[in-house]
Amino acid sequence: MSISRRNLVAGAAVAGVVAAPNVARAQTKRWRMITSWPKRLPGPGMSAERVAERIKALSGGRFEITVSAAGEVVPAFEVLDAVGGGVAEMGHTASFFWQGKEPASVFFTTVPFGLTPNEHVAWVDAGGGQALWDELYAPFGVKPFMGGNTGVCMGGWFRREIRSREDMRGVKIRSLGLGGEVYRRLGATPQTTPPAEILTSLQSGVLDAAEFTGPGSDIALGLYRVAPMYYAPGFNKPNGTGECIVSLKAWNSLDAEMKAIISHACAAEAAFALSEMERLNIEALNALVTQHNVKLMSFPSDLVAAASKESVGVLADLASRGATARKIHDSYLAFRERASAWSRISLRAVLEARG
Repeated sequence: MSISRRNLVAGAAVAGVVAAPNVARAQTKRWRMITSWPKRLPGPGMSAERVAERIKALSGGRFEITVSAAGEVVPAFEVLDAVGGGVAEMGHTASFFWQGKEPASVFFTTVPFGLTPNEHVAWVDAGGGQALWDELYAPFGVKPFMGGNTGVCMGGWFRREIRSREDMRGVKIRSLGLGGEVYRRLGATPQTTPPAEILTSLQSGVLDAAEFTGPGSDIALGLYRVAPMYYAPGFNKPNGTGECIVSLKAWNSLDAEMKAIISHACAAEAAFALSEMERLNIEALNALVTQHNVKLMSFPSDLVAAASKESVGVLADLASRGATARKIHDSYLAFRERASAWSRISLRAVLEARG
């Protein structure tokens, strides 16, 4: 049978169309992201989802990330070890969960009376913080990125009123990071309760109080149902950076384009999340007060003053834990000192004038 040139060309074209989807599928990179958050929790849970969506969009569909909620693959507080150990290529979590493994990790989420969200971003992105973070996490086999931010946090939800520093004694409060240590030195009993278990712990009496982030995320956890007194200021957590961590082994296997895609997806989410949480916090605070009868309360001045004094000792103790901890501590506090001078005559002055 004779085969014309036209038939050969047509046949090749059809074969190419049929084969193209298979080639595309073979080239698609598929990773898993494990998180410390309930599924699609407003704030950090949604940040994890959006990072995955951005990676897929920026790669033109060549890089797909499957996101798993806390407990679906590993518990909330095992994300660092799981990513470093190759259980998943990525994780979305918060650095102060690893205080027991590496004390200096807390600086990359927040510390009591520390940097505000914009100050924190400036330290990490432009003040040397990212290099210190990379160095700190290398022994765990992961590379960290800012991957979200819940903004300025609240002091917490309390089942009974706090009228003075003495009223904090004996309070069982869910509080992580160095904020928990400050509460401990004030006489409270801090607990490291996973986010998904906070409400049931309040309901059962395991907790008397709890802090998580701000109104935009807190309202979704329903904490107001059991602890209707909502306290400020959030001296314990003035910032709320969420971290996206990538297995170093998986990271080093990527080409420059794919690395840039992950970096840009995380950076975009870090910026967007602050804007989104500002909106959510505004709307949620209004709903909590007008619809759910939440009582906005201010911590007594003697408690805040005592907490400020205790925080100095807490940070000093952390700095004494090793050379790396000291280096990060010194960098952070030096940046805070410089930032404070500007913030006093800029943001603080504007808010006072507006107020």
